[in-house]
Amino acid sequence: MTLFDGETGKTYIVENTDGLETGIGRRLEALGLTGKTPLRLLNRKKNGAVIFTVRGTRLAVGRLIAEKIEVAEAGNI
Repeated sequence: MTLFDGETGKTYIVENTDGLETGIGRRLEALGLTGKTPLRLLNRKKNGAVIFTVRGTRLAVGRLIAEKIEVAEAGNI
């Protein structure tokens, strides 16, 4: 499942970010979004933006980026 498909309020584990462009992927890694990192989905806006917390930091990404971040539910690992 992708981050965009997730439900608000649930915790997920990042599985893969390989679909992202190199620059975007590196920037998200610098912000703490790496493999096996837990994140909590806070909100999904009407315009497609996804807001989540990772390592104590609140981040927002657009729909195209959120659709390329693969996650799994934290309880299913």
